[in-house]
Amino acid sequence: MIKGTKKNDERIRRHKRVRKVVNGTPECPRLNVFRSNSNIYAQVIDDTTGNTLCAASSRELKLENGGNIEAAKKVGELVANKCKEKNIESVKFDRGGYIYHGRVKALAEAAREAGLKF
Repeated sequence: MIKGTKKNDERIRRHKRVRKVVNGTPECPRLNVFRSNSNIYAQVIDDTTGNTLCAASSRELKLENGGNIEAAKKVGELVANKCKEKNIESVKFDRGGYIYHGRVKALAEAAREAGLKF
C-alpha cells in the first residue's frame, strides 16, 4: 500500500471494506467516485473483466474550479449521459470510502436526476 496521510489511509481501508460487498457486473456495473482537492472523477466499471466502461471528470469539462459541488453535479450529469449512450441504465454506487456528503452526494444526485438508477 502506498503510504499517504493518515486520513487517506483510513479512507482506503474503508474503500477496501466496501469493495468486498460492492461488485460491478456487465448488467449492473459499479459507479466509482474519486475526489481530489482540485477535481472529481467518476468511472463506471465492470469488475468481472476489470474494464472501465465509461468515465467522466471535472478535468474533462475544463472547469475553472473543478473541486466544488457545482463541478460534481456536472460530472454526475456527464457520466449519466455517457452511460445512456452505452445502454447502461442501472449501476451500483461506490463512494470510494468517502462520506456520502458534499461533492460525492451532489455527483450521485445529479446522476440520478439525469436518469441513472442506483
